[in-house]
Amino acid sequence: MLKTFLTSFSQAIVNIRANFFHTLLSVLGIVIGVASLVAILSLIDGMENFAKRQIEETTSIKAIAVNSRTLQTINDVRVKLDTIKILTPEKLSNKTWSKPANTYWNIEQNVSIKKDTSILAFRLIASSPSATTKDTLLFGRNMEQQESKTLRPIWCNEQLVSQLNPKKKNSTGDTLTINGKLYVIAGIWKQGKNKMPIAVTSITSFTDAELQANPPTYVVDAHNVEDVGALKAEITTWLKTNFYDAEKYFAVQSNEMRVEQATKGFLLFRIIMGLIVGISVLVGGIGVMNVLLISVTERTAEIGIRKALGANKSAILFQFLSESVAISAFGCTMGLILGVAGTMLFIPIIRSLTEMPFEAAFTANTLIIISIVALMVGIIFGTYPAMRAAKLDPVEAIRKE
Repeated sequence: MLKTFLTSFSQAIVNIRANFFHTLLSVLGIVIGVASLVAILSLIDGMENFAKRQIEETTSIKAIAVNSRTLQTINDVRVKLDTIKILTPEKLSNKTWSKPANTYWNIEQNVSIKKDTSILAFRLIASSPSATTKDTLLFGRNMEQQESKTLRPIWCNEQLVSQLNPKKKNSTGDTLTINGKLYVIAGIWKQGKNKMPIAVTSITSFTDAELQANPPTYVVDAHNVEDVGALKAEITTWLKTNFYDAEKYFAVQSNEMRVEQATKGFLLFRIIMGLIVGISVLVGGIGVMNVLLISVTERTAEIGIRKALGANKSAILFQFLSESVAISAFGCTMGLILGVAGTMLFIPIIRSLTEMPFEAAFTANTLIIISIVALMVGIIFGTYPAMRAAKLDPVEAIRKE
């Protein structure tokens, strides 16, 4: 069987070489179709990867946030809850989860202070030590597990320090009054990508009344993204076990839904564009059928002699199907090369127009699927000419000039 296939395939290559330009023009549809599919799908894959990177840069897809609800909906009207339940470090101090994860608390609010005759606004974050970046500390000390509720320590980034006192880089020991509370600068963090003035304080320095007024967010940051679903279910179960009517008072949220929505959107886009561009591959299949029909007409006498010498219908059928596969493979290979080369030329143009670090994504699955589709189209459209050749009467075929 393998020997027959190789013989038929080699004969098909000989026929292609004998009619190279004719074959090239006939499979132009497959070449253009495959090249278009490679370009479109690789660009869509690149767009999907770019979107995922943007989501990951703005939010962690491995983080699960537990927020205290402050409102409830009654008769389609949102009203404030009479009782607000919160998760504090004391309630979860000894809690461990079944999957590896980092946990911390977080409160973010925009505040303003008066500086001389102007108003200075910045982001105030109350968090736990596990959420801070200790390796970027420039001056002062790191946050401890427990901090004072009376003389509250605060850590400022370089942007905020430069606005507070442009002439003084090390402002540790200075005091700030925020919302009527006195804070002491305990450390200064290196300026990161975020240019916003930011101050960080310990959530343990907040009183119960302050936590009740600004409920903290309890964050479980999984080590592995595949553990997010299991951790989310475990957290939900724990809340229902420890709090009556937990769904009313707490919202458990994760960002994996954003990634799933983006993935579904790009999948739909990929399917629609693939179907539209795939029409040209079908047109290429008609070209393959045209080549084989001409080949059958030109080689009628040859087919008759082969059948007279003992070749059965399956052998003739197999020969022309092999030729169909060879022609389709030829067009598919040229299309893949053209598609990859064309896409690489498009990338600098896209970057210059969008000013974004966009990259195309060439995946093995995409290239393999495109190749299989192109080969299947060639086989399907090559079946009719092959069957026509196999059904020729040997006597009539030999007599035909």
